[in-house]
Parts: sequence; C-alpha cells; structure tokens
Amino acid sequence: MDRKLLDLLVCPTTHQPLHRLDGGQRERINAAIAEGRLVRGDGKAETRPLDDGLATRDGRTVYRIDDGIPVLLVDEALDTRSIDGLAAR
Repeated sequence: MDRKLLDLLVCPTTHQPLHRLDGGQRERINAAIAEGRLVRGDGKAETRPLDDGLATRDGRTVYRIDDGIPVLLVDEALDTRSIDGLAAR
C-alpha cells in the first residue's frame, strides 16, 4: 500500500490515524479469529483469517486490507480490544 495513502487514512468512527499490522499482530488476530473470539462491527463473529490490515492508534479496531484495498466499513471492522499489543508503536 502506498505510504501517502496510508498517511491520509483514518478510522471512520474515531478519526484516529491507522497503522499497518506487522506479522506478529496478524498472527494474534488470526488466532483469536480461529478461537471464535473476534466480532465485527455488525456483531457477527469473524470467520475469515486476516491477510493484511490496518489498526487504529489505540489498537482497539482493525480494518481488513483485501487485494491491496483498505476496507474501512464500520460493519466489517474487527473489535480487537481483547488483544494486547496492537496499539501504534
């Protein structure tokens, strides 16, 4: 993803800046998905593993990146408050 685009993107709900997840963060999220612990903004359990994503500065919300395109839809955002270590460094 282009760095200029990433610098412009913010969470549509909180307006916090977004940062790209690293490999360890994706692994923790995918483990939580596999265990059925993550829900989306629409209240449904997330079942698809995450290949790439953007997290809010506080790490409480993650948005998917599908085929290089950020999916900044509130209903599809992942509630990641239960996962430590996702906040921006």
